Amino acid sequence: MTLYFIDSRQKSGLAVEGGRMPKVKTNRIKYPAGWELIEPTLRELDAKMREAELDPHDGKRKCEALWPIFKIAHQKSRYIFDLYHKRTDISKELYEFCLDQGYADRNLIAKWKKPGYERLCCLRCIQPRDHNFATTCVCRVPKHLREEKDVECVHCGCMGCASGD
Repeated sequence: MTLYFIDSRQKSGLAVEGGRMPKVKTNRIKYPAGWELIEPTLRELDAKMREAELDPHDGKRKCEALWPIFKIAHQKSRYIFDLYHKRTDISKELYEFCLDQGYADRNLIAKWKKPGYERLCCLRCIQPRDHNFATTCVCRVPKHLREEKDVECVHCGCMGCASGD
């Protein structure tokens, strides 16, 4: 068995057996049927996301700078959720592909399927460790039970995502 080094100047380079190069792995993705129908909307939302990430946050609070990003991520997830679960316009294969490729948040969609979480804005709003007294966010309180009528979630800027609103 002879080993040949790819770069003769560097003996620590990649050694291949028998002088043959290893197979090159490509990152080509095979898109499922129906992708061309949702691609323009997802590309548009990706462009908005890039814009929101590059947007200067001068004069905003630290938490307010992330609100547009949370809003667009929610919008993308809701778009794919509605196409599959509400309108049934896309196939299961395309739905799973979108979740696997990160076009939608799988955990957020799983919460939307449960009763009481149909309008949930983000997962941080229901995590007790992120709030005082181990409760949920103020946006999860129904509007008729709030002391203050106009409240914004500190995490994502939501004005209210309780299912009873």
